[in-house]
Amino acid sequence: MSKTAKITKRVVDAAEVPETGKDITWDTDVKGFGLRVTSGGAKSYILNYRTPEGRSREWTIGRHGSPWTPDMARQRAIDALRGLADGIDPLEKKAAARDAMTVAQLWAHYSVEGKIARPNKKASSWENDRAMFERHIIPLLGKRTVRSLTKGDVSKMQADIAAGKTATDIKTGFRGRAIVRGGKSVAGHAVVSLRAAINFAMADIGITDNPAGKIEMHKGAKKKRFLSELEAALIGEAIARMQNDAAISDEFADAIRLLMFTGCRKNEIQKLQWEWLDMRRGFIEFPDSKTGAKVTPLPPAAREVITARWEKRSNNPYVLPSKIGEHKPIVGLQKVWEKVREKATAIAKEAGHDADVTDVRIHDLRHSFASFAASSGSSLAVIGKILGHTQTATTAIYAHLHDDPVRQASEETASRIAAALTSGVKNVSESAKTPATPATDEISD
Repeated sequence: MSKTAKITKRVVDAAEVPETGKDITWDTDVKGFGLRVTSGGAKSYILNYRTPEGRSREWTIGRHGSPWTPDMARQRAIDALRGLADGIDPLEKKAAARDAMTVAQLWAHYSVEGKIARPNKKASSWENDRAMFERHIIPLLGKRTVRSLTKGDVSKMQADIAAGKTATDIKTGFRGRAIVRGGKSVAGHAVVSLRAAINFAMADIGITDNPAGKIEMHKGAKKKRFLSELEAALIGEAIARMQNDAAISDEFADAIRLLMFTGCRKNEIQKLQWEWLDMRRGFIEFPDSKTGAKVTPLPPAAREVITARWEKRSNNPYVLPSKIGEHKPIVGLQKVWEKVREKATAIAKEAGHDADVTDVRIHDLRHSFASFAASSGSSLAVIGKILGHTQTATTAIYAHLHDDPVRQASEETASRIAAALTSGVKNVSESAKTPATPATDEISD
């Protein structure tokens, strides 16, 4: 079905999706310029024209949305019609540009059009793609045309990144600094990002084989570090001393405690909001996470921390509010953590213990939670539920987490860690120096 109207944003927004086929609204101001709406809901700007040889052709200018507005698309149609007067066919011009698309231009295309076509892709995933292209892929392949790439080129790119050829130290602002490292894990991620971008643009580029496909990717060695009860006690004492000396704020201290008591990821605790808490039932209902929406048990040790925070709660929606910006969560936990683990190691030396936790990452607190749970006899299936590894609907997760074994395992694990945090280094037996590491290699991040 077709009709005519001056194509404006109001007209585009009001355009109905046909049950089958496509509907076209022809612009009353520019001949041949139109809005096409397909049964799949796609709204695109088009231009129907005749070539100098008299052939009728349809050119898709672009899909409605960033960057294409009715005015921008109309101007592009006017420019194309002017080009036709000089014998320039817009479709042939597009084909020439397609053939000449470089890897750098591929990212410019994918980062705009891809976000429109894939609205459910997480912002963190787009940020990872941006880093892979700007820091690694473009420096190595940016000037190459996509059509000329071979699987050998992509394999060499991966090898070069793994060897550290793209490593650099970049100044990002007045005080900003970005240290870019390569390595096998980064190299594998770069191949995945390049593959996704080429897959998205294959039809536009006019290729049927993705050179980044079927590449054997490098995989970095998975780092797993598990705290012993002695090491947990050292961290607990370090936090307490630093709080007493005003070397660490209550917000950062509680953030580390909650990470240890719940097994949550860093961003989940840093950005924890009051409205996600169900204190009556004892759960955190995360609307989104790395694995989607999930529900995490709140053991008594974690509830005690949160209850204390509730008593001094402000209007900030975050449980751990920033003292710098209004209505913002804490930032900079990584730097604080580095100071905590240095303090903990110093305390160990004071007490005559040969313990060093300077190699413990924040994410290792999550691994340690799983390790303590496993050494207490909890099954991997139960631990997986506590950590939110299953990707089911929120209500289904909530129902499963009501199971007594799951709640009991979560509470026993947090209680054991809490006891280590508060017991003091001297009261932890020497036998606890060895990390508890039973069967946790099967527990994913």
